[in-house]
Amino acid sequence: MTQTPAELKYAASHEWLKDNGDGTVTVGISDHAQAQLGDIVFVELPEPGAELSQGGEFSVVESVKAASDIYSPISGEVLAVNEALANAPETINEDCYGEGWLVRLKVSDPAELESLLSADQYLASLAE
Repeated sequence: MTQTPAELKYAASHEWLKDNGDGTVTVGISDHAQAQLGDIVFVELPEPGAELSQGGEFSVVESVKAASDIYSPISGEVLAVNEALANAPETINEDCYGEGWLVRLKVSDPAELESLLSADQYLASLAE
């Protein structure tokens, strides 16, 4: 059973989003996604200042199995990227909801948050 914290929102494409309560969000990939990928060996992240569109590709995560595109669950400006992943991409496997976060965004359109899945909805989508 994968971990799926209830306080987070999820995209059907397996990204999670944490609302930081100040107009910013933190984004990463779900426990299910990191488990499917296997051992992560490289992460390509956008530059701070980049504008992301909801559903648009913003990152590539490479594992021993494959390279996978990561999509933004919401539109916004990249405020920060997790620089630690450059030297320790395996952190995503070890702590995908904590130290393994990918980017922090300034939200462009808060209404987009409503289109994301709850933990229960995300888990139901995995079962389909």
